[in-house]
Amino acid sequence: MLIQKKQAVMTLLVAGAMMVFGLTACKQEQPAAPETAAPAVAEAPAMNIVEVASSAGSFNTLVAAVKAAGLVETLSGPGPFTVFAPTDEAFAKLPAGTLDDLLKPENKEQLVKILTYHVVPGQVMAADVAGLTTATTVQGQNLAIDTSAGVKVNNANVVQTDIAASNGVIHVIDTVLLPQ
Repeated sequence: MLIQKKQAVMTLLVAGAMMVFGLTACKQEQPAAPETAAPAVAEAPAMNIVEVASSAGSFNTLVAAVKAAGLVETLSGPGPFTVFAPTDEAFAKLPAGTLDDLLKPENKEQLVKILTYHVVPGQVMAADVAGLTTATTVQGQNLAIDTSAGVKVNNANVVQTDIAASNGVIHVIDTVLLPQ
C-alpha cells in the first residue's frame, strides 16, 4: 500500500562518507595564512530531517507514516529535533496488519502518538547520551536509555548515530518504539 521496500539502504552511508580529493600536476608552495585568519567553519547540512530520511532509502515506511500523521511540516521546521528513526525492516517486525491499521485516517491520533514517541526535543548527539538514563519525548513519555552494552532506547538497538540534518539529528534504530 504505502510501503516501498528494499531501496538502496546504503545511500545515506555512502553520501555521508564521500570526500573529494584534488590532485595537482605540480606542487606549489602556498603562502602561510595570516595569523588573524578566521578558522574554517563546518557547513551545516542542507536537508532537514524529513528530507534526509526520504533520501536515505531505508526509511520509506517512516516517511509514509509521517505523511499520514500530518507531521511533515513539523519535522521540516526549525527544531532542533532528535529522531530515533526505525528502518523499514523495523516496521516489518510489527505484527501483521498493525501498520496498515495505523495508516488509516481514523487511527491518525494513535499514529501521531507513536511517531512523536520517537522524537526528543533538542539535538542529542551520541556523545551526549553517555550520561543519560532517560529522555522525554515530544509525545510526553520518557524513553529508557541503556549504554551498558552498546546503546539501547527502550528495547531498540541504536544501529547508527549522528546523521546530521539542518534541524537536528537522526539515530537509526532496529525496532519501532511503542508508548505505554
